[in-house]
Amino acid sequence: MSSPAEKQPARGFWANSAEERLAEVVDLLKVTSSYHDDPQQSVLAYASRIRKWSAADRVVSISRRNLEAPLVRITRSTTWQRAVDPWREGDALPVFDSGFFSKVIHEGEPRVIDRLSVSKDDPGIEYLEGMNSALVLPTWDGGEALNMVVQMSSRESAFSMERLPEMLWISNLFGRLTKNLVLGRQVKEAYEALDRELKSVADIQMSLLPQENPTLSTMEVATHYQSSTRAGGDYYDFFDLGDGKWGVLIADVSGHGTPAAVLMAILHAIAHVTPMRALEPNEVLEFINRAMTKRYTMDSGAFVTMIYAIYDERARVLRFANAGHPRPLVHETDGSVRELGGDIGGVPLGILGEVEYESTEVTLSPGQAVVLYTDGFTEAFGPARELFGEARFKEAIRAGALMGDRSAAAILSKILEDVGGFSGLTNRSDDRTLIVGMVK
Repeated sequence: MSSPAEKQPARGFWANSAEERLAEVVDLLKVTSSYHDDPQQSVLAYASRIRKWSAADRVVSISRRNLEAPLVRITRSTTWQRAVDPWREGDALPVFDSGFFSKVIHEGEPRVIDRLSVSKDDPGIEYLEGMNSALVLPTWDGGEALNMVVQMSSRESAFSMERLPEMLWISNLFGRLTKNLVLGRQVKEAYEALDRELKSVADIQMSLLPQENPTLSTMEVATHYQSSTRAGGDYYDFFDLGDGKWGVLIADVSGHGTPAAVLMAILHAIAHVTPMRALEPNEVLEFINRAMTKRYTMDSGAFVTMIYAIYDERARVLRFANAGHPRPLVHETDGSVRELGGDIGGVPLGILGEVEYESTEVTLSPGQAVVLYTDGFTEAFGPARELFGEARFKEAIRAGALMGDRSAAAILSKILEDVGGFSGLTNRSDDRTLIVGMVK
């Protein structure tokens, strides 16, 4: 089928000077590289220019990727009226189980065919008829010739063996570029699909959070919630317990992203079937802990830190229990900031099935401010990988309390401003949730 090629006179691209060839190569590289996220357009731009470099009257691309021998698929042809995208339309492209194209691709060898002769009953005859010589350029992937470009001419001995090595490496380098573009597009599409799903998860998660803060006669409440990714593991909630009492919950699920968001949704569901009105804060934590460990977290390694508090707005009494969460802070009227709860911390939820928690009680006075938060604030990193820390956090509370209107909103705003200035609000390594209550 093939024989040594007679040396052909230089023609076309190869007859140009080195400067002219260099200019064409530069143009080719600029154009193909401009389609950095579109392999189809890159291939079309490449094909339109590379044909000037060869003696081809017709070019056919074939592939055996994902096909068993002797099958071969036609992926492109200059005889087609429409430019087909084989990565989008591969299943609709013609497949042959014999003939010239099957033979050359499964042999997988580069060659110059001076006198091309095929049978009239060859399944690929419509691509081969009238062609009398060919240049076969396999492209390798993983050590196998999975794809191939077949350039053909109506003239015999149209292709030069001397040019075969150059055309072969040019074809393979571009094949590698194309594969990278295809992989890049697939990664981009997969990311976009995942991002859409995460956005849906985030939307669902946001719907589980309170849509508005409670209006209390003796306390102004301000809240902030921001996840480190599309969805997060922080959770806060309010429960109207009747008779002037409100349940306040703040929690932080271990981990980030979708797994934490799923457990946060589970926590929300458990909290809303917990008989809050009949239970003390420590009993609420014990109820939720039993439900979580029994069904969800015992074997997963996941856990949740939480504070559940009951605020009696008539008596200005705050009663709470803590399961491994950062302790509540209170800003006093003298400007000091102290922790509530002493040594009471407790084991995080979801680790041990049976845990007893302890409730503690504090009577608040007008002018005091209570701050509940997740550690995404104190553990925020600055540019030098330094933690924002508890000292800066307390100082932000003090500064916010000294602002003109002395409100929960002012304290919350100052905390966000200082943390944002330190690490950037868009540079978050963890979720951030904040509840501020200013006693009236």
